[in-house]
Amino acid sequence: MFRPLLFFFLALLPLLGASSDDLAFVPSKTRKQSAFSFFNRFSNIGSIDTSGQVRTNAVSHAVAAGGIGANWGTQSSHRLPPSTVVRMLRENSIQKVKLFDADYDTLKALGNSGIEVMVGIPNDMLATLANSRKAAETWVSKNVTVHLPAVLIRYVAVGNEPFLATYNGTFLRTTYPAMKNIQDAVTKAGHGNQIKVTCPLNADVYASASSLPSGGDFRADIHDYMMPIVKLLSDTGSAFTINIYPFISLYIDANFPVEYAFLDGSATPINDGGTSYYNMFDANHDTLVWALQKNGFGNLPIIIGEIGWPTDGDRNANLQLAQRFNQGFMTRMSGGKGTPMRPGPIDAYLFSLIDEDEKSIQPGNFERHWGIFRYDGQPKYQLNMGPSNSSLVPARNVSYLERKWCILKPNAKLDDPQLAPSVSYACSLADCTSLGYQTSCGNLNIQGNISYAFNSYYQQNNQLDEACKFNGLGTITRADPSIENCRFNIIIKPYYGGAARISGCIQQKFALVLGLIMTIFLFSNFSFF
Repeated sequence: MFRPLLFFFLALLPLLGASSDDLAFVPSKTRKQSAFSFFNRFSNIGSIDTSGQVRTNAVSHAVAAGGIGANWGTQSSHRLPPSTVVRMLRENSIQKVKLFDADYDTLKALGNSGIEVMVGIPNDMLATLANSRKAAETWVSKNVTVHLPAVLIRYVAVGNEPFLATYNGTFLRTTYPAMKNIQDAVTKAGHGNQIKVTCPLNADVYASASSLPSGGDFRADIHDYMMPIVKLLSDTGSAFTINIYPFISLYIDANFPVEYAFLDGSATPINDGGTSYYNMFDANHDTLVWALQKNGFGNLPIIIGEIGWPTDGDRNANLQLAQRFNQGFMTRMSGGKGTPMRPGPIDAYLFSLIDEDEKSIQPGNFERHWGIFRYDGQPKYQLNMGPSNSSLVPARNVSYLERKWCILKPNAKLDDPQLAPSVSYACSLADCTSLGYQTSCGNLNIQGNISYAFNSYYQQNNQLDEACKFNGLGTITRADPSIENCRFNIIIKPYYGGAARISGCIQQKFALVLGLIMTIFLFSNFSFF
């Protein structure tokens, strides 16, 4: 049965315009790392070089260009059209956007919007770009030059947290060469004054021997790899991009002081040589500043590449705490207040703009719930984005599928042997991360949990009738099964992109065809598993 279906699928590939090369998958991002639980201080001296001489970096900029930005990820089963998202960005006064790729349709939609853009290069391209200047020049031509001057591209993010300890050194030797080749390609193309290369790094690239900010330095095992990168950033007038997540510290450490995670918290301050630190963000940020200063780059601008708080998937991930954290950070941004070592305005990108239901949940179920907007562009909570935006503006003209849901049949027996594998199958291919202890749907009964799983799979498969069979256990209803804060979603209409974004279309069509084949296969007259 399976082999004919496989041949049938392969026969469809030419009709989709695909080849075997289109079936490669990019590995999911590994766990975001906690920065550390250390803290404080800053003194106005230069860093000491190996000769014992006090030296400071010649670059005199203290921060990168200010203004609030947002991370726009696209690991979603049903994306909003890029034009819809761009309008939402503008109506919410979000001035900058950070991308994780260089999707053609996304960049095209950003044209003439006035929004500054950081385009991304995924880690799996680093080796190719590191080993070939020609490949770097081709990438810049096809993903940068073609969009200028309509798109205000300001940075190219080469890799994404490539030095994570969990990568076991996979990208240590290719990150800097890839950055150098891309920067050289940008300069050769005539864009060197406008566009700079950077590399978003996780806060685990530095540590503090004293558990205080003043003890900060780059990790000993990667120090020699960090120095060429930092020098390149300084020499080209770029900025050091760092991702800081107080939530992760709280998530992995049960003893982490909760109040210290928030910028408006009432935690007992940590004293570092006379400087008081009242929250983890300031302490973590200034640990990096000390690391840069100790290595001779004390004036290198810093960009906060990712910062935010999830709303579901963990007991500390909820609407109330996310609103508190993000509003505290926005208030800090609006007030132009920095940290003790960098008191000026902060340049930052909120993580993230929209929920992504296909992100890897290896780090935790919360990974799919970082957005300040839901999957459909609707605000999750009140968030004052600045003087011109007292509340979030939702996406406009969003198209949904029909108002119908897939639930467990009321007369289904809970001891049915097909029930457990049906739920397991649904959750493995859809999104059940709102189910669990102290999550938004944590109070559902057994029937409710099963119905949620069934509906998630049903919606993700565009409400196909076959996607609600589950060996006769599922049924379609037009009565909304949502209960209190637990929402049974209705999916938005699929977006497939324009003709120029061929590879994206192929992947989405591939997913739909494969999902249909698997549904037919699993819910045929053969046994469920």
